[in-house]
Amino acid sequence: MTLSLFECEDSQLNLLPKDGTVNYYGKLFSEEEANRFFEELWTTIDWRNDEAMMFGKKIITKRKVAWYGDSPFRYTYSKVTKEALPWTPGLLMLKNRIEMATGETFNSCLLNLYHTGDEGMAWHSDDEIDLKKNGAIGSITFGAERKFAFKHKHTAQKVEMLLEHGSLLVMKDTTQTFWLHRLPPSKKVKKPRINLTFRTIENQRF
Repeated sequence: MTLSLFECEDSQLNLLPKDGTVNYYGKLFSEEEANRFFEELWTTIDWRNDEAMMFGKKIITKRKVAWYGDSPFRYTYSKVTKEALPWTPGLLMLKNRIEMATGETFNSCLLNLYHTGDEGMAWHSDDEIDLKKNGAIGSITFGAERKFAFKHKHTAQKVEMLLEHGSLLVMKDTTQTFWLHRLPPSKKVKKPRINLTFRTIENQRF
């Protein structure tokens, strides 16, 4: 069974039927603000093609990523470790904005740049050992609207939604334990999308 939620902007409503919490805040930023932040992120972020180790070989993706934080946090996923860069003024503004909106706190941010709908993300959970257990992840979308999907790890039940330009989605509680999520590719999407996922890294020493 797939539950589609394409017009839901009640931040108090849990979009998952069980085993986790996902809140969609809708457009947290005005059209003008969202356009301005998109352009700033496009030009000021230190974008790099993402890397992953698969079957002992390094894979370079078309999708680009960047990793920023309070400290040079190390974050390992897909068997590749990244070290966080210092915050830019724009990223700090965005972090403060979503912290005020959600009441959560974050110390790092993983950014993804999808050039077109041909680029997506396969089913996965953000449950790496570096991340705070059951911590909140705040996801901001700038640019092209894209479908986003969740799938329960045991029942395979799916929940789908549309992430709008300037919108905020928050995943928290046991969502990463019981649910996978993905950004499916789409031939219809020709414009780029920038996604920021604000996170909390724990138990690292410097």
